[in-house]
Amino acid sequence: MRYRNLIIASALTTVGLAIVAAVALGRLPAGTQLPTHWGPDGLPDRFANAGTALFMPAALTIAISLMMAALPSIEPMQDELEQSAPLYRTGWVGLLGIMILVEAMVAAPAFGLALPPTTMLVGIGALFVMLGNVLPKSRPGFFVGIRTPWAIMDPDNWIATHRYGGRIMLASGLALILVAVLPLHSETRTAFVVALMLVTVATPILYSFFYWRRTRAG
Repeated sequence: MRYRNLIIASALTTVGLAIVAAVALGRLPAGTQLPTHWGPDGLPDRFANAGTALFMPAALTIAISLMMAALPSIEPMQDELEQSAPLYRTGWVGLLGIMILVEAMVAAPAFGLALPPTTMLVGIGALFVMLGNVLPKSRPGFFVGIRTPWAIMDPDNWIATHRYGGRIMLASGLALILVAVLPLHSETRTAFVVALMLVTVATPILYSFFYWRRTRAG
């Protein structure tokens, strides 16, 4: 697979984020602290000096893009990875989108803007919806998809697991967006987000295992 367009998009995104960071830094007073992490309630829970916080998304974009560009060349199952291209491309684009959103959240105060604190949850929910739509299109591989040992060794298990996982991820993404926009208490929102993450991560693994058990018994 070739990802020339995504590599170019990553480079342009990095440059754009760096420009925004530099402009924002020049508009902030010395000693300003900006958020670098948001908790499950959607609220910022870690802060750093303005320079670190503003340029962190650009640095992470470089790291993510290098990793995404390198993985196809070291994937042992090259033919299968080719069939997973829609999921791989969607994941790459989605991560770039998250980095843009992070930069917007961090830099907003420098431009007199105040984005809703739960905006990050909306972005993560949108990423889940995107991934859920293309997850069933993937095929067994070591770097893409729900990589349980039972799914990697059995294409039928992989297909069934990813159809189930796609539905769960899509539903979880929509639920995350809903949880982000509803006027919930912080503790309630945290409980919902943690529960959704557990369901999204754990149930496809369990589904793959029990699918293997069922087919093995049969």
